[in-house]
Amino acid sequence: MGSSNRITRRRFLAGASATAASVSVLGRTATARAATAQAFEELIALSAVEAIAAMKRGDLKAEDYARTLLRRCEAGASLNAFITLRPEQVLEAAQALDRKWRAGKQLGALHGLPIPVKDSINTRDLPTTAGSPALRNFQPEADAPVVRALRRAGAIVLGKTNLHELSYGYSSANETFGAVRNPYDPTRIPGGSSGGTAAAIGYRMAPLGVAEDTEGSIRVPAALCGIAGFRPTTGRYSTAGCAPLTPRFDQIGPHARSVADLALFDAVLTEDAAPLRAAALKGARIGLVRPFFFQGLDAEVERVTAAALKALRDAGVELVEGDLPDLAHFVELCTLPVINHDVRPALTRYLSRYRTGITFGTLLAESTPAVRAVIESALTPGQAGYVPRAQYRQVIRRHLPAFRRMYRDYFRKARVAALVFPATILPAPRLGGEDMQVSVAGARLSLYQAFSRNIAPGSTAGLPGLVLPAGLTRSGLPVALEFDGPAGADRALLSLGLAIESVLGKPSAPLDLSRLVT
Repeated sequence: MGSSNRITRRRFLAGASATAASVSVLGRTATARAATAQAFEELIALSAVEAIAAMKRGDLKAEDYARTLLRRCEAGASLNAFITLRPEQVLEAAQALDRKWRAGKQLGALHGLPIPVKDSINTRDLPTTAGSPALRNFQPEADAPVVRALRRAGAIVLGKTNLHELSYGYSSANETFGAVRNPYDPTRIPGGSSGGTAAAIGYRMAPLGVAEDTEGSIRVPAALCGIAGFRPTTGRYSTAGCAPLTPRFDQIGPHARSVADLALFDAVLTEDAAPLRAAALKGARIGLVRPFFFQGLDAEVERVTAAALKALRDAGVELVEGDLPDLAHFVELCTLPVINHDVRPALTRYLSRYRTGITFGTLLAESTPAVRAVIESALTPGQAGYVPRAQYRQVIRRHLPAFRRMYRDYFRKARVAALVFPATILPAPRLGGEDMQVSVAGARLSLYQAFSRNIAPGSTAGLPGLVLPAGLTRSGLPVALEFDGPAGADRALLSLGLAIESVLGKPSAPLDLSRLVT
């Protein structure tokens, strides 16, 4: 375990049994209640790496750890992070893993770890709604390959997390299952579309979760909820069994509170168990493209970002100024045209292949009005979002390859390990629908304009993107940096992240952890 969370075997076992026991605290001494609360806080603060190590050593039972996290889920129920949560099912899986440990059998890399999974990813024993009322009762026949790999490694599916309907938005204001709330301020959005997973990880309901990103759906919620998020190079992990928008951009990836946990997820999914060490920061070259990524920032985002970049410079990082003059042009040509063209055929294939029992027409008809309007605009000739076949062919054959080539040339010529920029141009806004307007640096922007600006280029280009907390605004809201690396350089980016994380530090925990045990 890390030195900051070092817990003795005796204290660990005592804390686990105290917090997992379902006994009333009424009448106990203030000292006993404080000790129980402290043990609870230490358990939920563990990283995935630390918790798994404790369970493998026998210092912590999988059942006790699961009970602790389930209690935390109950404490944070008002955040509405989950659509489906079945505690009995989680505890049965944990008990089976404890029996496996007692029998001396070989344990997986994720032994005993409860993991929340975005509810757009198929699970054989829990419904998969994709946040849509039309799929409320859809029960997949099999796990998605990513879920299957996690279970094979000893993980437990903690539950299915809430999301923006059909992953079509940044607010996670789901009209059917309720809005997800930000763990740092429940009056604000958590980001989307993987808002439920981010809120769960940020609120310490679990240390590691599964999200998905087409145009920022891993990275925006990670940034707004004060956690780490990793969108790998497109295609690094299978997206089969995941309700799609476009296979050209869709990518499953993890949310966590430490880069080591992101790296553990990556190791399990790629079956690459080689140790990953922190890169040397002294002399490391990281690129800055100010003309695009640093314009029109919220004042607090600008302040926190400047302080974080100074900390990197002080640690020996060489920040290399540069430009990508055609970036905005390529995003406009490629991003929404591909998503808007591909959404119908992609969802049609998903609905048929996984025997959902509904057609695309039914899915659209039963969608809530705001989401239906966006999709219909993409399907209707003459509407703003419609992309004719000839335009789409031009994007796929010419513009998208040129866009990705531009990034390859940039990394090669600038000789930088990654490109750094503020992940979002503003902190989490107040709760509201996807059609809300936000004010940023004197400009009125749609939510889509505000959150897609810095996020869209990397996913459209297929790059690995790592989001790390950079600090808090004066009002206590998270601000994050994103580090995009060259396509295929995922492990190198995670190695760099291990080092950068130690410089940037981690934000304080959300809300008041002393409320956990009452």
